[in-house]
Amino acid sequence: MQTHAPDDSADHAGAAGRVLFDIRQISASELAQLGVSQLAFVKPVQIEGGNAFAIHAADGTPIGLAPSRDLAVAAVIQHEMVAASVH
Repeated sequence: MQTHAPDDSADHAGAAGRVLFDIRQISASELAQLGVSQLAFVKPVQIEGGNAFAIHAADGTPIGLAPSRDLAVAAVIQHEMVAASVH
């Protein structure tokens, strides 16, 4: 990921010690990695003729399956992630 600091200074860390980067310069693979450990998508799926809810990491990697949306979201929250619904 290409980083830059405000005002082109040599320091690449923001006020909170975070690295700043130019989102316009991000590659597709870097974009897929943003939020992987913090964001999970929950979407309805059909498994063996029944309904379930799949849980995927931000990059699309399957990470879980639950029998109901509420249980899927609870599992995401339990793992200190944020759930986003996909229709």
